[in-house]
Amino acid sequence: MVELKDRELIIVFTGPDGSGRKTIADSVGSTLGISKVLSYATRKPRPGEVDGQDYHFITPQLYEQLHAGGEFIESVTISNNQYGLRDKDVEQSFQHNGCIYLILNPEGAEILKRMYGDHVIRLFIYADRQTVQTRQRDEGLSEEVIADHLSHYESDMSYQSQCEHAYENYDLAHTIFDISNTLEGYLKRDLVERD
Repeated sequence: MVELKDRELIIVFTGPDGSGRKTIADSVGSTLGISKVLSYATRKPRPGEVDGQDYHFITPQLYEQLHAGGEFIESVTISNNQYGLRDKDVEQSFQHNGCIYLILNPEGAEILKRMYGDHVIRLFIYADRQTVQTRQRDEGLSEEVIADHLSHYESDMSYQSQCEHAYENYDLAHTIFDISNTLEGYLKRDLVERD
C-alpha cells in the first residue's frame, strides 16, 4: 500500500453505471490537470471503450496471476468480472502529481476510503433509473448488460449518503463546472491569504 503524504489526494468518481461518471471524471481531470489511474478489468471492452484509456483489459488468467502476486490494493468482482487497482500504478502517478483520480464502483470506492481515510474524496455521480437506462441504450450496450447494471442500481444509489459530495448529472457542462469548483477548494486548501 502506498503511503500518502499530507496533501496527496485520491479523487474517486463513483455512482451507478450510466450516470456519466467517466465522461465527467475525464473532463474534470483534464480541466484541473489531475492524473488518471486506470483499473484492470477482465471483461471485454464496451462500445467506445479503448484499452489503456478506459481500463487495462486483461485475461482472467493474468488477473489471477497479478492478484496472487499481491499487486492489487483494491479488487472486486462485479457480474462475474474482476476489477482491480494496482499499487504500483497509484505510486507512479503520485510521483508526477499530488492528486490522482479514479473511476470506481461504490464497492471499490469504499475499499479505498477505508485504506486511505481523509486522503480519499468520493464524488457520487447519479441520474434517475430511466435516464441511466436510456444512456446505456444510446451507448449501444446490450439489453442483457443494461439489465445487469440496473439490477444493482438501487444498491449503488444507497452509497450516495456515504460520499463526501453528490452531483445529479443531467446537464453535463453544469455538473463538470460544479465539481471543478468543489475540487479547487481541496487542491488549494494549503494556500494562505496574505494582505
